Amino acid sequence: MHTVKHNYTTMPERLRCTGSIDSHEVHLSRAMIFAIEEINNSTELLPGIKLGYHIYDSCGSVPVAVNVAFQLSNGLDPVFYTGDNCSQSGMVMAVVGESGSTPSISMSRIIGLFNIPQVSHFSTCACLSNKQQYPTFFRTVPSDQFQADAMAKLVKHFGWTWIGAVRSDSDYGNNGMASFLDAAHREGICVEYSESFYRTNPHSRIQRVADVIRRSTAMVVVAFAAFEDVRLLLEELSLDPSPPRQWIGSESWVTNTEFLKFSFCAGAIGFGIQKSVIPGLRDFLLDLSPSKVAASPVLTEFWEDAFKCRLVKSAATDYERLCDGREDMKTLQSPYTDTSELRVTNMVYKAVYAIAHASRKAVCQETNSTTQCDTFTRMKSKEVLTQLKKVNFSQNGYDVSFDANGDPVARYELVNWQKSESGSIEIVTVGQYDESLAVGQKFRINRNLTWVDGGTQVPVSVCSDSCPPGTHKVLQKGKPICCFNCIPCPEGEISNATDSPECFTCPKEFWPNAERNTCLPKPVEFLSYNEVLGIILAAFSVGGSFLAIITAAVFYRHRTSPIVRANNSELSFLLLFSLTLCFLCSLTFIGAPSEWSCMLRHTAFGITFVLCMSCVLGKTIVVLMAFRATLPGSNVMKWFGPPQQRMTVVSLTFIQVLICTLWLGLSPPFPVKNLTIYKKRIILECALGSAVGFWAVLGYIGLLAVFCFVLAVLARKLPDNFNEAKLITFSMLIFCAVWITFIPAYLSSPGKYTVAVEIFAILASSFGLILCIFAPKCFIILFKPEKNTKKHLMNKIPS
Repeated sequence: MHTVKHNYTTMPERLRCTGSIDSHEVHLSRAMIFAIEEINNSTELLPGIKLGYHIYDSCGSVPVAVNVAFQLSNGLDPVFYTGDNCSQSGMVMAVVGESGSTPSISMSRIIGLFNIPQVSHFSTCACLSNKQQYPTFFRTVPSDQFQADAMAKLVKHFGWTWIGAVRSDSDYGNNGMASFLDAAHREGICVEYSESFYRTNPHSRIQRVADVIRRSTAMVVVAFAAFEDVRLLLEELSLDPSPPRQWIGSESWVTNTEFLKFSFCAGAIGFGIQKSVIPGLRDFLLDLSPSKVAASPVLTEFWEDAFKCRLVKSAATDYERLCDGREDMKTLQSPYTDTSELRVTNMVYKAVYAIAHASRKAVCQETNSTTQCDTFTRMKSKEVLTQLKKVNFSQNGYDVSFDANGDPVARYELVNWQKSESGSIEIVTVGQYDESLAVGQKFRINRNLTWVDGGTQVPVSVCSDSCPPGTHKVLQKGKPICCFNCIPCPEGEISNATDSPECFTCPKEFWPNAERNTCLPKPVEFLSYNEVLGIILAAFSVGGSFLAIITAAVFYRHRTSPIVRANNSELSFLLLFSLTLCFLCSLTFIGAPSEWSCMLRHTAFGITFVLCMSCVLGKTIVVLMAFRATLPGSNVMKWFGPPQQRMTVVSLTFIQVLICTLWLGLSPPFPVKNLTIYKKRIILECALGSAVGFWAVLGYIGLLAVFCFVLAVLARKLPDNFNEAKLITFSMLIFCAVWITFIPAYLSSPGKYTVAVEIFAILASSFGLILCIFAPKCFIILFKPEKNTKKHLMNKIPS
């Protein structure tokens, strides 16, 4: 088109088309004529009625398209071939077209005011589904909204999250890309760049878009553009090829065989309109005689452009050679003669038949098996519009119907540019997309794809590599959500999925493995018989009990000897029995705590130690009373004889039994899993239940020990050659020292070492008692029998 200045004083110059004719558009117009003639030659669809037509060339220009729309609304100005004269000429019932969305938008706004239905075969802009703005618009090609959703699902299917986007700066490109970007955002896909351009832009604009593609890091480029615009971009890229890119194309260009010459686009994939077969169409297209061509200015221009010759001598063309009549359409390699796939062509074919079926419903009536059409009724475009909304038929095996928005059911073929064995690139159908199917079944791939540079591996296009399990994503500041760093999970947390947005804490009784991708049960820790510390303590415990038994055996063997009789043999045997129990009770602290072991270990320990302290206290009192009994006139021993000694031991022990009973009855110890001391393991231990009960048991033992120690100190200098009070004093010093140091050690020891400290205190104090009190006596009995006499025992120590 050339620019025209309007002065509003003279009639404006008529709009004219410039540039070469588009052979593909001529192909589509001839397909429409074929469909009309096929209907007219049949007596089934519209018996007695012939369809007429007028064909206008809009040149792909909005001003020309608007001019055509006004002509259709006001009067007829044929510029192409007109069929037989119609008896009711001048009435436009419907319009087939336009091929582009922007011209269709302009036309629909005008003819929609007159209720003239428009059925487009290639206007895919989603905006045209708006029935408030375009109430009379229909189309046999799916809306770009469905294609955009399908393309987003395709990108997501192959794991591409970092893409580039280019589009035509038109209604088709802008609306289509907006729908795609919205769908891509829902799928978690990020866009590195989004560039727009148009065929009329300066070359520098196309060059800038090409440079953006070359510099980008995104491997995948999604091109939602008209084929004329894509041609300019690919030609620019071919001058200085960019690094390999995986192209995703919209149906407007990805099925166009003209682009297969761009070898750097090999591996491109995209959605195309379904292929089809129209019987008889190829013969019709090739049936162009010079006489038919000469009758139409457009066909004349097409013929001359195709064969590079002048059809008429006087024609003002750029070709010097005159057509000699040997030109044969069968030898012509052109989009006009290409009937290998018939994708858009079938959309034109279905559009004509949709209008024919609507006209049938408007003027014909079906009675039984016959159809009667009223050939004298003046058909109105509004009636055709009403019936067009209801059409539902099948032609050549292809269903035709419109939804409430005037759109058909969206069905696409997934196509892939693959290199053949000969090295040429060909378009191969590799899958299907059917919007009418259930979710999860709409998209399927049924054969292998070839990728960029002929590769067989799916290319990778991500901003950041996936974060493995054990890490989580941290977004990079100022970048899209697909750009992130992988940070290891903090201590105690895991992530068990790829690209986890955050880590989560393991359950209380679990801890992460070294890789921090799974939670493992924490190891359970307690003082066991299987470990060295447990074995050593158990050995000392058993050894101590055997030592007490052996000592008792020695005493029993020499029970009539003076040293045994002089030290109150009954209390000695009772003390050795209690010490044996003290040694053995430490075994209850080893092993996994249970409900019974927790109650037994503390109460057994408390009662046996009180029994032990009661015996030691009894022996200390006996020593003091024995000394007082040797004084003249003393009658003390009758007040603390054997019955009183037994009663003292029983009474003192009963108090401890009562304390333990109250403790067990009110709040007994119980097993518990300690999860707070260590993060990575569980400590099995016995909770005290009542801390008051525990410290009351220990306090009572300590009270008896202190009382016994005081009495022993008072009796330590009594003038016996073998004074047992001295031995008791030493044993009590050891006992008190052990248990005084036990308290801070018990409170500060972690885990199983708390139990080990308590066992050590029991064993140390028990060994202190048996060694200090009984070892010297056993030594005299076994190795110094000469000192085991009454005379030696009664000798006074010199002052």
